[in-house]
Amino acid sequence: MPSRLQGSTMIHRIGLISDTHGLLRPQALARLVGCDAIIHAGDICDAAILAALAAIAPLTAVRGNNDHGDWAEALPEIARLEIQDVKILVIHDLKQLRMDPAGQGYGVVIAGHSHRPAVREQDGVLYVNPGSAGPRRFSLPVSVATLRLDQGRAAAQLHTLDV
Repeated sequence: MPSRLQGSTMIHRIGLISDTHGLLRPQALARLVGCDAIIHAGDICDAAILAALAAIAPLTAVRGNNDHGDWAEALPEIARLEIQDVKILVIHDLKQLRMDPAGQGYGVVIAGHSHRPAVREQDGVLYVNPGSAGPRRFSLPVSVATLRLDQGRAAAQLHTLDV
């Protein structure tokens, strides 16, 4: 059963972040300030990052393949949310998804892992990978994303960070 965030009818802008790998850049924090909620799609690698994000807005986080220790074991591998009547599924690695999101009524799937920022729609489901906000990998951009919910509709925007 999806969890509902407190005051879900008032949430319009959700900050999306992934693959911080122990580095929470000030540019990422600045981009997330003002969000009504934040979702971290895994590979956090430091519990202090969760505390810093939760100080900005209500936080949902999932465990990534590089998250280890007692703090990480407390995180789910998959999170299910419902905000403004939009069902959102969060998983670190999209390749680990063993269900049909459209068939289960999900409108949004958020995943990280690849470090490649992307927004695409498939079968009526919006798939968002905010990319990596942590250490740069190869020539990929350092990025976060925002998800806007308005009357049951979802739209996402990627934000490349100047680092």
